[in-house]
Amino acid sequence: MNSIPRLPLARWTDQSIDFLQGHWGASTQAFSEQLESFIKGLQLILISIPPELFILVMVLLAWWLTGGKMAIFSLIGLFFIYNVQLWAVTMETLAMVIAAVLLCAVIGIPLGILSAKSITAHRIIAPVLDFMQTLPAFVYLLPAIPFFGLGVVPGVLTTIIFAMPPVIRLTDLGLRQVPEELIELGKSFGSTFFQMLFKIELPLARATILAGINQCIMLSLSMVVIAAMIGAKGLGGVVWRAIQTLKFGMGFEAGVAIVVIAIILDRITQNLGKNK
Repeated sequence: MNSIPRLPLARWTDQSIDFLQGHWGASTQAFSEQLESFIKGLQLILISIPPELFILVMVLLAWWLTGGKMAIFSLIGLFFIYNVQLWAVTMETLAMVIAAVLLCAVIGIPLGILSAKSITAHRIIAPVLDFMQTLPAFVYLLPAIPFFGLGVVPGVLTTIIFAMPPVIRLTDLGLRQVPEELIELGKSFGSTFFQMLFKIELPLARATILAGINQCIMLSLSMVVIAAMIGAKGLGGVVWRAIQTLKFGMGFEAGVAIVVIAIILDRITQNLGKNK
C-alpha cells in the first residue's frame, strides 16, 4: 500500500482556490459588499419594526393560514423571544434566512425548470445536487472564507449551497408530475412554451415547489449555528458563544428561539401550498 502514490487532492484544491482568488478576488469582494448591504438593510428593517406589531402580524397570519392553535403558539413563542431579550438577534437570523431563501428561489427554481425540461441538464444537475446534499456542512465554510472573509455574507452563501437542493429537486419533480393530458391540451390550443409554463405547469406544480421552499427554510435555520462559526452572528452566534463560555442556559434559550421560529415558518409555508 505504501508504494501507491498519494492522490494530491488537497494540493489541487488549494491551488484551485488560490487561482480563483487571484483572478476573481476583486469580483467576489464587490459581490460580497453588495450582498452584505442587502442583508444589513433587511436586518435594520426587521429590527426597526416594533416587536408588538411584528407579533400581531405573525399571529394574524398564522390564524389565517393555519388556525387558532398555531396562532396561540406564535403569540406565546414570539413573546418568549421578546421576554428573554433575544428579539434583535432573532430578527438578524430571520433576515439571513429570508435573504438565503430568496436567493435559493431565484437560482433554484429556474434550475429546476431547466432540469425538468432538458434530460441533458437533469443528468448534469442531479449528481451536483447529490454532492451538495452529502458533503458535510462544515466543509462549505472552508472555501467561503478566502473569497468572502468572515461575517454574515459567507454564512448566507454557505447556507444557500446547503439549502438549495430541495428547491431544485422539487421544482423538477412538480413539473414532471403535471398530467400529460393537460400539456397536450395546451399544445392543441397553440400555447407557446412560456404560456404552457406560466399558465399551466407552474400553477399545477405550485404546492410541490412551495414544499421545496419549506424545506429550504428549515435547512437554512439548521445552518445558523454552523454559520456562526465564521461570524454570521444572530441566534447562532448566541449559541456558539454559549458553547465557548459554557453558559448552557443562554444556549438553551437561543435554541428554543430557533425552534419557535422554525415551527412558525414551517407551518405557515406548509399551508401556503394548500388550495384555499
